[in-house]
Amino acid sequence: MAKRYDLVIVGGGAAAFSAAIRADRNGVRALMIDGGTIGGTCVNVGCVPSKRLLAVGDEFFRVTNRPFKGLRFEDGWSVDFRSVIRSKDRMVGALRRAKYADVLTSLKGVERVRGQASFTSSHEVKANGERYSGDKFVIATGSSPAVPQIPGIRDVSYLTNVEALSLPNRPDSMIVLGGRALGLEFAQMYQHLGTQVTVLQRSDRILPDEEPEISHHLESYLKDDGIDVHTNVDILSAQQRGKRTMITARIEDRRRTFQADALLLATGRTPNTDTLNLAAAGVAVKDDKGVKVDVEMRSTAPHVFAAGDVVGKPMLETTAAKEGYIAAENAIANRGLKMDYRAVPHAVFTNPAVASVGLTDAQANAATGVRCSCNTVLLEQVPKPVIVDDTRGLVKIVAEAESHRIIGVHVLASLAPDMIHEGVLAVKQGLTLEDIIDTVHVFPTHSEAIKLAALSFFEDIDKLSCCAL
Repeated sequence: MAKRYDLVIVGGGAAAFSAAIRADRNGVRALMIDGGTIGGTCVNVGCVPSKRLLAVGDEFFRVTNRPFKGLRFEDGWSVDFRSVIRSKDRMVGALRRAKYADVLTSLKGVERVRGQASFTSSHEVKANGERYSGDKFVIATGSSPAVPQIPGIRDVSYLTNVEALSLPNRPDSMIVLGGRALGLEFAQMYQHLGTQVTVLQRSDRILPDEEPEISHHLESYLKDDGIDVHTNVDILSAQQRGKRTMITARIEDRRRTFQADALLLATGRTPNTDTLNLAAAGVAVKDDKGVKVDVEMRSTAPHVFAAGDVVGKPMLETTAAKEGYIAAENAIANRGLKMDYRAVPHAVFTNPAVASVGLTDAQANAATGVRCSCNTVLLEQVPKPVIVDDTRGLVKIVAEAESHRIIGVHVLASLAPDMIHEGVLAVKQGLTLEDIIDTVHVFPTHSEAIKLAALSFFEDIDKLSCCAL
């Protein structure tokens, strides 16, 4: 006979843990079934370890290539790649214990079973030969790297983000297929650590969903770092030649061949739904294999909810946690909470980094009834970047032309992911340009760039003194 629970959570990442915490606080009997490493993608093979390696590479590259005037490093600097990876592994292990394993132990109303779950009927799943019955379910099985349909790709040695974070040795050269967030982060990470990197991007610019100014400036900065960036690339085939991988592509009607010691696939992620037998529970999936949900995170089966990467884009850790909270609260208490994506920020942790929230210029102009106005400020116009000798980047604000309500903020700067939260509050709370201008900022800071961008709608900021900010 199946063991019965009030809530069964399938998965073990950010969305699953958020749901488990809500279950425990609501006093229900819950079960978490997880077939992966506890903590899921983010802490193990995603944002946590990648940002650690990005930070290591960035510090090394800055010191060796762009030191402040007056600094001398006659004896030189070097990278012990294996030590860097071991240090990253220790940090990941510590965070996994503190933020996931120990948290789960503290949830007295939540049990955990290791294994792959699949539905056998609308209210029952099976894992490791055991059956478990649930009144309600939250599916939070995450996503996996997508492998593109390229002739010969299955016959060559390739890396995904999982393997690329734990290589025993640094490759001398690497081809990265994909010029969006993951591809660019890994490209710069390895370039800064000494690998010669080539990026091949299908669309006409890197980060095609960002503002064009951000894409073009960032591409220039990446090329300054030594990364070979190609856009408008049509990949024709992949071939293995000994230890090197060959990629044949067409670029502007010209056939070209690239070769490298390592090939990294950064061509998107696919929701993990194939093994769940969702049809048995009456749960529909979309064309991208993500679970189809409404704004309450409820699937096409009224008692089954889903959250995190398994529902598709945006695949962000904090979004997953918010979705998991909403899914669990609605499943347990039918609270009617709704997920609002309008003010969800996202970031690309290159250096300079990208961070955005709200609508882009193009999206605002395409929206019915919205007439927008946009202004851009370069960081070279902002005192703090000049002071620290890093003026790479810009801030662009998208505002409604008549009301001056801010509907989008887009930042390219070394501290962009930390700067964006003023923009998040502006978009979420419907603040105006005047609200930002009327707010006193600390001087000197990078965040003043957002205030200057708002001021630029009304004044020539190059004619303002520092004390007028």
